[in-house]
Formats: sequence, C-alpha cells, structure tokens
Amino acid sequence: MNKGLAAASLAHHVSPAHAGLIDILQPVAYVIIALVVLYTLRHLFFTMNRLFGRQRHPYLDISQAAWPRVTVIIPAHNEEPVITNILDRMVGVDYPKDCLKILCVDDRSTDQTPAILDDFAARHPDCVQVLHRPPDAPPGKAAALVDATAHIMGDIALIFDADYLPGPGLVKQLVAPFFDPEVGGVMGRVVPYNSGTNLLTHLLELERAGGYQVDQQARANLRLIPQFGGTVGGVRVSALRAVGGWDPAALAEDTDITYRLAIAGWKIAYQNRSECYEEVVESWSARYRQLRRWSRGHNQVLFRHLPALLRSSHVTRRERLDGALLLGIYAMAPVLLVGWLVLYLLWLCGDNGGGLFLMLAVVSYGTFGNAAAFYEIAAALRLDGERDKIKGVPLILIGFFVSTYAATAGFLAAIGDMLRPGRVHWHKTPRYRDQAPVTPDPAAPTRL
Repeated sequence: MNKGLAAASLAHHVSPAHAGLIDILQPVAYVIIALVVLYTLRHLFFTMNRLFGRQRHPYLDISQAAWPRVTVIIPAHNEEPVITNILDRMVGVDYPKDCLKILCVDDRSTDQTPAILDDFAARHPDCVQVLHRPPDAPPGKAAALVDATAHIMGDIALIFDADYLPGPGLVKQLVAPFFDPEVGGVMGRVVPYNSGTNLLTHLLELERAGGYQVDQQARANLRLIPQFGGTVGGVRVSALRAVGGWDPAALAEDTDITYRLAIAGWKIAYQNRSECYEEVVESWSARYRQLRRWSRGHNQVLFRHLPALLRSSHVTRRERLDGALLLGIYAMAPVLLVGWLVLYLLWLCGDNGGGLFLMLAVVSYGTFGNAAAFYEIAAALRLDGERDKIKGVPLILIGFFVSTYAATAGFLAAIGDMLRPGRVHWHKTPRYRDQAPVTPDPAAPTRL
C-alpha cells in the first residue's frame, strides 16, 4: 500500500475530532518517551560504570589521624523497642572518647523512650547527652535536628536513626572524608538486617542493594552528586550553617540539605564500605506511607531548588544534569501514569501504531529503567557475592506498581504543599523489633 492509500485508509477510520486529539496527544507521547529513554540510559550507564569503570574510594585507607570532635545525633520519637540497641553500640565505637558526643533527641515521645535515654545518660555522663523536646514542639525529624544543632560539639555531626545498628569502626569511616576541606556531607551504605522476614523485606533488600552498591557508588565514581540519605551519614556544621541550617518544614531534610550544599559548592562523599544495618518496614501499608512521604518531600525539593541548581556557578555541567535527573526521579511516577493514559486515549482514537510505540517505551521503563532497575540490582548482587538472591529480581515488578501509585500520591501532595503551605504532618515509621537481632560483623565489610 503506498503512502496515499495509507493516508486515505487512516482518514476513513479516524474521525476529524479524533484526528485533532491524536495531534495533541502524540507530542505528549514523544516527550514521555524521551524522558523514559533518558532515565533508562542513565541507569544503564551507572550499571556499566559500576561493573567495568574505575572505582573511587578516596578516604578508605584513613585509619590513623588526629580525629576531630564529632557529635552523633540520634533523633528518637517513641523508639522504646529499638533505642537501647543503638546506644549500646554507640558507646562502644572505636573513636577517642574525649572527642565523641552522643546527643539523643527525645522528640516528644509518649512511651518509655525518655526514661531509657535518661538512664543511659546517667550511666554514661561523659559522652551521652539527652535533649528533651516539649510536647508542643514542631513535629518532624528536621525540626528535631534544628533543636539539636545548638548543642553540637565540634564541626562534624553524624546522624543515625534509632533503629540502626552501626559497627565499631563506622564513626571513623564517616568522619574520614571531612579531612577533605571541600566535603560538606558524607553518606554510608544502608543494609537491611530483617530482609528474611517476608516478601516485602526481601524486595527492599534488593532495592537497597541496587540503590547504594550501584547508583550511589557510580555517582561517586563519576564525581556527580551522591545523595546524603539523612542517616548513616553526616554534615560539616559550618557548611550547614552557611547554607541556612536545617529546614524545619522539609519532609525530606536529607535531599534538601544535599542540594543546598551542592548549590553552594560543597561536595557530598559516599562511603560504600561504611555499612550500617537498618530495620526496613514489614507491611505494605507502612511501605506505601513511607514512599508517599519520601516522594512528597523529594518533590518539594524539586520545586524549590531546581532553578537554583541550574543557575549555580559552583556546579559543573554534568553535576547539573545528574542533579536535575535525581530531583526528577519521583516525578517519573506521575509521568508514567500520564503515559499510560495517553496510550489508552491514542488507542481509542485509532492511532494503534503510536500507541504501541508508547506502550513498549513505558513497559521498558517499568522493567528496565526504574530507580531500582533489574540490571542495577543484578549487578549489585554480583558485586556483593549474593547471586543466589537474583531469583527474587522478577518480583520487583510488584513493588514497582506500589511505588508508582505511592510516588504519584506524594507528587500531588507536594503540589498541594506548594499551593497551600501549612503545618508538616509527620507519619512515624513503625518498629518491629522485639529483641536484639543477630547481624554480620559490620567491622569487616565484604562489599566491593
């Protein structure tokens, strides 16, 4: 069939109204396809770099030094089931005792957390201090960090969530990058310890492996912008104050401070071998709420800081591109939903060719280009020497659909926050631990 007959056939089957709608929808489809391809190539590039590129671990060999004074901040809101475990580990870390301060922030707790903290401080008065926030204090981790900043000793603050289990050498490993005067923040690797509980925790272990072992380390290799994750990391206090301190209204205070530091010219260091064990959520409802909060906070940062990032003279072109794509990662969920809607409308209008192309693109993104891409996770499992876990990789699609819905809800909530600024509503992540877990020895990491 020649082009003229094909056009006549199409005109015969597509009404003028539908043809006009197709003309509107097709450019939207191609923009979505372009974004899908861009993110897919990004994750593939990171995977190839992690497998075959030069790996950077510039601060790994620092073990003997004149260690500076450091404050470890542990925010705790109703953390009775877990708080004792991290405190026991923190007082036993390998760091000069006269240079270490453990600042526990009782964030309006209503359980036995305040009593546990006070008892621990009484038994370790030389290094443990408790800050009790009043019941009417602003909610949220960022607000707790604002109050804690006034009590910091030294110019380095490390932050751990109350459910984390640090190894004895972790503090030195996280402090070491700050000997570089350009470093304003540092991030270690998070490893779930309860991954064997159920399907969800297993999927989250795979997601964490891909996100840290591949994504974060590749960005460090390429001198891009590794993200400070809010825990198992730290900030240079002078840099923090220079950029205005913590934003108490931020739901994603870690992403917010990452970008404010980067825009001001500070570097973020990633320590892949500095591992800390966390308790991941064990129910899908908790996972949904967690993802929705992360998406909402991350997109708040997108709306607030993307223009400043693109204008900053302290950021290189590749950092600018990578930083913009990282900011947009949660916004891809609603983009995909729009893509699926456009696909359906094109099919209804009779544009089966363009609709098929779009369908292949969005399915390819969901399968191969998502933030926890199959090949990123597979590469991480190979690097970690845990190839037997690759059997669970196809099940990531279950989490993908949940993530898409939750991230879209968070994106819409962030738009609402921008239009109607108001009080932060903080949903606490539930705890599941009822006794001290058995974990591998974090002092002897085996990761590459």
